[in-house]
Amino acid sequence: MLFKNTKIANKMKQYLLLILPLLTNYLHAQEYSSQAELITDRPDATESPNVMSKGFLQIETGSFYEEFKYGNVKEKAFTYNTSLIRYGLLDNLELRLGWDFQEITNEIDGAELPDIQSGFTPLLIGAKVGIAEENGILPQIGLLGHLYLPLSAGQDYRPETTGVDFRFAFDHSLNDRSGIAYNLGAQWGDDSPEAAYVYTVVYGISLTNKLGAYAELYGDFPEDSIANHYWDAGFTYLVNKDFQLDATIGSGIDNAQRILLSAGFSYRIRN
Repeated sequence: MLFKNTKIANKMKQYLLLILPLLTNYLHAQEYSSQAELITDRPDATESPNVMSKGFLQIETGSFYEEFKYGNVKEKAFTYNTSLIRYGLLDNLELRLGWDFQEITNEIDGAELPDIQSGFTPLLIGAKVGIAEENGILPQIGLLGHLYLPLSAGQDYRPETTGVDFRFAFDHSLNDRSGIAYNLGAQWGDDSPEAAYVYTVVYGISLTNKLGAYAELYGDFPEDSIANHYWDAGFTYLVNKDFQLDATIGSGIDNAQRILLSAGFSYRIRN
């Protein structure tokens, strides 16, 4: 999952549309049904197992603000452009590109320091595969994997090694208005060989035909560090069948994160 740099975003979209003309097969009716509802991978931390239908392009973007407190030091992180582009290459395979522009400032005892960390974070490139549809008590299942490319990052955010993550995504329908989804996986990054095992679980409900709400717990378990746990909650508003707005608030449970605020939108381009 607001395009501050629309020139870069447009080039990404044009590139995908030009060059993009194994596990399950979908009937045409199933494919149409899966795209009748706009399903996104934002604004929560939980990735959906749903895969974009072949030939469909979806742009999910937003901005968020985070505040951390370390003793007498306050860190403020602004992400102005957290963008994800999803393209359905096959019936059960989508390609994914993501890029963030971030700025971090620090204060000591209320006085802002002059040094500002700013720039693009490593480019995310990856894929999502549909593994199984929901069947009774068995959930819908998908698998995601990403690489984070150092050479695409600004100097302030450029690691020396390529980051990697993967996660399995699951989704259970509780009824025709609500469901539970969760992710399990691992990630490696920030020039560390240490793996961090990640989890998410989210409950979502449709309040009306257009308005939805969710509440989520998520976090990670680094191999050689203490675990981090977070919560967030928010709303989505479906403007039309292909355009959705979202807003989120959250915080850390047992760590330095004091507040998370986010807003954004998702837009689907049909083939």
